[in-house]
Amino acid sequence: METTMTPAFHNNATAVSRQNNSDEYSETSLKLKSLYTTVLIIYSLAFVLGVLENGVVIWVIRFKMKKTVNTVWFLNLAVADFLFAAFLPFYVTYAALDFHWPFGKFMCKLNSTMIYLSMFASVYLLVVISLDRCVSVVWPVWAKNHRNVRRASCVSLVVWVLALIFSTPYFIFRDTLRQFRYQAMAITRFLLGFAIPCTVIVSSYAVIIHRLRRNRTLATQSSRPFKIIAAIITTFLLCFGPFHITSLLEIVYFTGNESETLFHVIVFSYPIATSLAFLSSCLNPLLYVFMSQDFKDKVHKSVLSFQRLGNAWDDGLCSSHFP
Repeated sequence: METTMTPAFHNNATAVSRQNNSDEYSETSLKLKSLYTTVLIIYSLAFVLGVLENGVVIWVIRFKMKKTVNTVWFLNLAVADFLFAAFLPFYVTYAALDFHWPFGKFMCKLNSTMIYLSMFASVYLLVVISLDRCVSVVWPVWAKNHRNVRRASCVSLVVWVLALIFSTPYFIFRDTLRQFRYQAMAITRFLLGFAIPCTVIVSSYAVIIHRLRRNRTLATQSSRPFKIIAAIITTFLLCFGPFHITSLLEIVYFTGNESETLFHVIVFSYPIATSLAFLSSCLNPLLYVFMSQDFKDKVHKSVLSFQRLGNAWDDGLCSSHFP
């Protein structure tokens, strides 16, 4: 059962590569094996960091911070990225077994659906955050009067519903993914999951930068806002751009342009592209949440409280064993 994020290509990669002479095939296989070993390490790292970072974000925001519009955005983003990372072990196992899926048909469909559900939810929450920041900068009075937790929760719910709608086809058609259907889904995924969100995010932060530059006092006091915005846009492009571009290259390859050069480009770029996409789950908390001083203070207080609890527990054990 196929479950890769770009399924059509791996079904044909081995067969096409073996059409070359055996020496070239062996050399390509060795390079791919080395690349996949590195990629598996990155997948595992993304899983550990993604689960830990987003788990901390969920716990601190849910139990230690006051509920605000921003915490609603960041909580939902952390849940989406947590799900994205939580299903990585299935993908790690699949890749480690030379792209053999041992978990059955239902888990194949569920794994693919959850990956795309969390990916769409994460991307659209980033869009919402960028629009919210833009509105707050351009129309501060309107934002102050209309931004509230209830509306933020409703918007977040809409994002999850859209993500569920966009990811449902991957559950329904996973084992009947014909060429035309796969191409249509890949193009739709590129438009709805990257091109449109990227345009909105870049445009929103461009407006914010323009407004900040007009405020000479703020612009001369610190360059930190500009650096953060540049980091957000760059991270989004680097994490999701290569994956969607690789998917489009697959469509080009399987619609008649079966050149050997394009084949090698896709074979070697695919694992790198998916690695970058998975890394987004552990980069988003660093960019959006851990930079907040309030959040860092809450984490610090929580760590200190755990330490005091541990010391009290140790003291209690010592006093009970040594009266």
